[in-house]
Amino acid sequence: VQLVESGGGLVQPGGSLRLSCAASGFTFNFYIMSWYRQVPGKERELVAGIRSGGGITNYADSVKGRFTVSRDNVKNMVYLQMNSLDPEDTAVYYCNAQHAWSPAMNYWGKGTLVTVPS
Repeated sequence: VQLVESGGGLVQPGGSLRLSCAASGFTFNFYIMSWYRQVPGKERELVAGIRSGGGITNYADSVKGRFTVSRDNVKNMVYLQMNSLDPEDTAVYYCNAQHAWSPAMNYWGKGTLVTVPS
């Protein structure tokens, strides 16, 4: 199983970034795909999730209206479009895959750093 994030970097406040996560080694369609983020010294928090069919999404209150999660079940990719970025969004962003019916089957990527300077 592999989850490989990309697209992180340095962006000015108010700017945009698009994160990508390439998934392999498992049946992508069976998994809920999510983005989490973590700041040093704080717990990892859920940013956005999308169910296998792609029609149901959920977002942290702090990113609603600014971030959009999407997935491509043909390419086995999941994306996070981040707009109106704020210094508070600075974190390492992780891709997560959780089996829709067996939550113990849960996988993580290594993360990609997003930095929004104040």
